[in-house]
Amino acid sequence: MERLINETDFFKMYSLDNEVYAAIAKPGKGAWSNAGIVDLGEEILIFDSFSTPSAGYELRRQAEMITGKKVKYLINSHYHGDHVFGNQAFLDATIISTTITKKDFKEKNKLQELEIERKEMEKYLKSLRGQLESTHDEVILSSLTNQYYEMSKVSEDLSNLRLVLPKVLFEEKLIIEGSKRKVELHCFGGGHTASDAFLYLPNEKIAFMGDLLTENLHVPIHNPEDFYSILEKVKEMNINTFVPGHGNFGNKQLLEIMTGYLSYLIETSKEAIERNLTLDSFLSYTTIPVQYRNWKGINGIKANLTKVYNFYYLQYNE
Repeated sequence: MERLINETDFFKMYSLDNEVYAAIAKPGKGAWSNAGIVDLGEEILIFDSFSTPSAGYELRRQAEMITGKKVKYLINSHYHGDHVFGNQAFLDATIISTTITKKDFKEKNKLQELEIERKEMEKYLKSLRGQLESTHDEVILSSLTNQYYEMSKVSEDLSNLRLVLPKVLFEEKLIIEGSKRKVELHCFGGGHTASDAFLYLPNEKIAFMGDLLTENLHVPIHNPEDFYSILEKVKEMNINTFVPGHGNFGNKQLLEIMTGYLSYLIETSKEAIERNLTLDSFLSYTTIPVQYRNWKGINGIKANLTKVYNFYYLQYNE
């Protein structure tokens, strides 16, 4: 039975099963995404490391305090900063990702000189403030506000930030066995990014999904077909509890909602292309279903409609 066991400035800690924990990020406080803690027996495994070094260090402190054991493994689900900028808190651990995630991490997460980074960050924060002043859409306003606070926390930690790459790589599946339990790392391809891994505990029927699964969020899409296919494969697995990359943990309904959302994006975009609608016409005349109207995202649903439309437009016109 899931229960709240602790609360920090960055996240709330829940016990999901015997010595399996979910760290659910508090909005705008510097964790940004969710993380997992699994007691393997002699040591512990962490899934994702949050968006700031400060949150990453607090995650490690809480994990080792609750279990009385040391962290041995850290899993990076994908390369995005809100999931890996806390890696430096786990320098002495074995950091694991897919080969593609490490490549993207190295190529796309780069730090310039501190003063340059600070100036770029202030420029971005100023842009967000401008958008906050000009928008009247309550959902977009809420999303921009959270983005502003989260990026402000990253800015505050810039002087401490060090990018730490994964060391151990896998492709499709990796099993880690401890004296108490085994866990499985799976990668069925790329949906949110070019490579998305998730953590599966077969005995406990728990999965830490990274951004393959989010709650009420227009999560960016890399490949809509692969994204949908990945989640259909996950449906075939024996999982009762899902911990999304953003939002609260839940049951299989979270998975059904996400596949329904992807199906809507795909089918609506295909229909628009078959009707020879331009992207502008498609975006202007599409009525967003009520169940997605309050989902968060600084660009709303239009960013994903645009991505999926362009994905299929290229296929139809090759």
